[in-house]
Amino acid sequence: MSASDAPLAIRARTAFLRACRLDVETRKPGNVSVASAGHGMTSAQFIASAGAAAAGLFAPHARVGARILDAVRRTFDAAGCNTNLGIVLLAAPLCAALERFDPNEPVDAARWHRATERVLAELDIDDARLAYRAIALANPGGLGDAPEQPVHAPPTVTLRAAMTLAADRDSIARQYENGFADVFGAAGPVTASTEHRAMLDAFLAFLSGWPDSHIVRKQGAAVAQSVTRDAARHRANWRLAGSPVESPALDDWDAELKARGINPGTSADLAVATLFVGLVISTMNA
Repeated sequence: MSASDAPLAIRARTAFLRACRLDVETRKPGNVSVASAGHGMTSAQFIASAGAAAAGLFAPHARVGARILDAVRRTFDAAGCNTNLGIVLLAAPLCAALERFDPNEPVDAARWHRATERVLAELDIDDARLAYRAIALANPGGLGDAPEQPVHAPPTVTLRAAMTLAADRDSIARQYENGFADVFGAAGPVTASTEHRAMLDAFLAFLSGWPDSHIVRKQGAAVAQSVTRDAARHRANWRLAGSPVESPALDDWDAELKARGINPGTSADLAVATLFVGLVISTMNA
């Protein structure tokens, strides 16, 4: 059975795991990779986390909040730390939306996008309670510091409403507000020969598009803005060089960012979600 003949749930899970593996197979400046550990973590922890989280994210008929909490708990059991909260928060609505299609029904980006928006519109306060527990467990730092609806207090609004309150300071929360417009807007066809370049390009596009939320929380807005400017320059030079998978200039920047303790984690999470969408859609045309 070819990938395009497999039921949608199997294709989606395979695509998610591949996107997570590409996250560490591709040397992205400042991020943990197979070639370059960093921030006290290794690529093996990220790979183990993906396999563990998938069991929660793809639980049949589960609510979004339940998927998030189960995936985070499983991640901690596998890796002992927060390696993928952003990925989990992004993947859970996408996975729930895919269940709205018949198992062998064609899925394109536009229809998946609309289904995701419907999932977001139906999120309730129970989803918020479960997601808050997951975020508190992951303890990412800064995510729950809003004066309204802090994650260490019981929520009084739906998960989407809570995320909307954080949308101006967190790019992942913004996806809940804008219906995953950034993710679906960046997603495109992905093939075996282009997947590493696609991952790096998506990462650099997000990092150069706006300040990385994780950097803002950890090092402040000024540092994040300087990294965004550097990313725009590096991405332009990388594209002029033909978008090579291996780039000494990007490798040097990777080492510099890690030496300064700078981790563009939110841009990486958005890139994983984008590749997840692209890989699923590409299997429909394989």
